[in-house]
Amino acid sequence: MGKKKLTKVALVGRPNVGKSALFNRICKKRIAIVDEMEGVTRDRLYAEADFFGSPFEVIDTGGIHQNSTQPFRDEVIRQAEIAIEEADSLIMVVDGQIGVTTLDEEVAHILVRKGKKVTLAVNKVDDALFEDRIYPFYQLGISDVIAVSASHGFQVAELLEIALQDVPIKAADEHADAIKVAIIGRPNVGKSTLVNHLLDEERCVVSPIAGTTRDHIDVSIEVEGQSYLLIDTAGIRRKKSEHEVVDKFAAIRTERAVDRSDVCVLMLDAVEGMTAQEKRIAKMIEAKGKGCLIIFNKWDLVKGYRMEHCLQRLHMDAPFLTFCPTLFSSAKSGKNTEPLFDRIKDIYIALGRRISTGQLNKFVEGAVQRYHPPMIKGKRLRIYYMAQVDIFPPKFVFFVNKIDLMTDTYKRYLLNQFRKEYGFMGAPLFLYVKGKKLSPQKELAK
Repeated sequence: MGKKKLTKVALVGRPNVGKSALFNRICKKRIAIVDEMEGVTRDRLYAEADFFGSPFEVIDTGGIHQNSTQPFRDEVIRQAEIAIEEADSLIMVVDGQIGVTTLDEEVAHILVRKGKKVTLAVNKVDDALFEDRIYPFYQLGISDVIAVSASHGFQVAELLEIALQDVPIKAADEHADAIKVAIIGRPNVGKSTLVNHLLDEERCVVSPIAGTTRDHIDVSIEVEGQSYLLIDTAGIRRKKSEHEVVDKFAAIRTERAVDRSDVCVLMLDAVEGMTAQEKRIAKMIEAKGKGCLIIFNKWDLVKGYRMEHCLQRLHMDAPFLTFCPTLFSSAKSGKNTEPLFDRIKDIYIALGRRISTGQLNKFVEGAVQRYHPPMIKGKRLRIYYMAQVDIFPPKFVFFVNKIDLMTDTYKRYLLNQFRKEYGFMGAPLFLYVKGKKLSPQKELAK
């Protein structure tokens, strides 16, 4: 179930040019449905592929079906826009037997103006004798053009070499199958005690003296068939008490631990409550797109204070934590630590969850009907569609008529409605807004 942040290569183009066949050829598997009838691919497909030992992710952007209420042109352009947001490198696929079409010109114009790496694959060139079919396609303004045959495998490796050239290939992770968990918090809050309890061994030095742990201690553990990599950290002191250089480095290492993690376990002292420093940590976790689980440690020492009141105060101090699971535990005795790995796994699944474009557009339609966007200077926000463009963390884009019509208040409303509909417990959500550009015909006419 491991997550890898791989380089993404998206296949884009009008219907029936062979995107799905090329997708299958690159993946060396028959994953996408291939059919001569236009519009078989109904949503984006994702698969991992390999280029001479370097893994990457390939995306088939099909997303077009015959019963669409929109014309094919609008669907193709929509998929091109989504691919631009999502991919590190774009492969535009065209039909070498039919030649250049108006829709090819429109898609190429959209791709080129965004400044991302674009390679033009002239498909259905089954023999090197017909490579001269590529020349008319240079008018599309894409400099890297290559003849390929998805069905025969002709020059597919060369295509990938061009598409991945000058695009950073993200290194394979030796712990790719493990969920990486950073255990973070202030010094002496009980992080090392928790790790020792989970491992049932004295792997970490536990001491009541604040700041004992100076370095990361990475520990592998397997629970019910799932691997976890626990990252015990040095804790972050208040800046005014960072008088030792080593403590400053400890704070830097803690931030790096958050960077390396999938899910952060933020440990709070139930007796002392949440401090300003921990609010900063919570904001950092959200900003870096990491999942979060809250543990109120030393709960056995709390007297006369209810969990509900504790949660209410927590959510007032750090609104993001409203959507994070919370445990009231004792690392020392192990009380209520049993659900820890189940919660972490749930958060990890939420981080990698994808919602189809169709579902998202139904959500937008319902949310807008329940509460219409406000009028601003005589104009009202129109949301054309919503699409998910990434996972780990989940990222979504609203394509709208004008960006400045999306107020912060309305964006918060949409986010809250989205949480009610889909949950994503423990996972930060990133919502972006893209304004509608002029149509390619209008821009070309300027």
